[in-house]
Amino acid sequence: MKFATLNSEVADGRLLVVSRNLQQAVDASATVPSLHEAVRRWDSCAPALEALYKRLNAGGCADAFPFGAEKCAAPLPRAPQWCDASAFLNHGRLMERAFNTQPIPDSDTIPLMYQGASDDFLGPHADVPLPNEADGIDFEGEFGVIVGPVPMGATAEQAGQAIRLVVQINDWSLRVLGPREMRTGFGFLQAKPSCSFAPVAVTPDELGDAWRDGRVHLRLHVTWNGKRFGEPHGGEMNFSFGQLIAHAARTRRLAPGTIVGSGTVSNVDRAAGSACIAERRVIEMIDLGQAETGFMRFGDRVRMQARFADGTEGPFGAMDQRVVESAR
Repeated sequence: MKFATLNSEVADGRLLVVSRNLQQAVDASATVPSLHEAVRRWDSCAPALEALYKRLNAGGCADAFPFGAEKCAAPLPRAPQWCDASAFLNHGRLMERAFNTQPIPDSDTIPLMYQGASDDFLGPHADVPLPNEADGIDFEGEFGVIVGPVPMGATAEQAGQAIRLVVQINDWSLRVLGPREMRTGFGFLQAKPSCSFAPVAVTPDELGDAWRDGRVHLRLHVTWNGKRFGEPHGGEMNFSFGQLIAHAARTRRLAPGTIVGSGTVSNVDRAAGSACIAERRVIEMIDLGQAETGFMRFGDRVRMQARFADGTEGPFGAMDQRVVESAR
């Protein structure tokens, strides 16, 4: 199934079921008002939503209308929890090499993860308001999953079975603010503003063979101001989503609607490019002795869209956003 959330006066938005080809949608709020509520009551809601999805794809919904991502909020405009990992070890190793820092000894067996803000996610075409260009504005393309209830101490296999939906994310970062916050030992706060999401959340089966081993085997195509930036492949994750969820649930239960992210998609093969500016900059530091690429400026645009191996558009739709100066 494919879902989106229509912007509305209600904080959680209004649930849409979206056709497989992303061309049509139907209001599903009579069945369940929001995607968060659908995830919370998945076992009871899923059969009716699946029946609606099948009718929509068969052309049997008289009230269907053209799907417009520009009217969408994030699939979950807010969530009970947002936990983001760094599951592509190549990204971290590049950072360590560029800044000559010692690796965390067990980082190849225990995932790195932080808990970010989850109260104000941005939609796929929303402007991104930020206070200051000097903060080092950066995009970070990644994939994520939305889970049902996960018990404390769940195994990776149990955690994988709790995955309800797969999403595409831009985890915005303010790179100048990050180093100080990391040194405090308390983790990110100001360096991690609101994340953005592609318009459509999908059940894993919608990915077909591109969903296997608890990973998204799609390329994430990123352009910055219309120029190619990279198309790294999500299959190179060193930890599966099941492992990431289990890590988050080691000492706590995860409520339905919790989102777990992969961290920046990063590939060893440099020909794939990058999904964030910081990674390009550290590659420049390694190869050229200094970073040459600057961070984003107000008015800049970034576009992200996953694609299948044959080049066809992926299931999540596209994100196309502009960075703007926030109102003071």
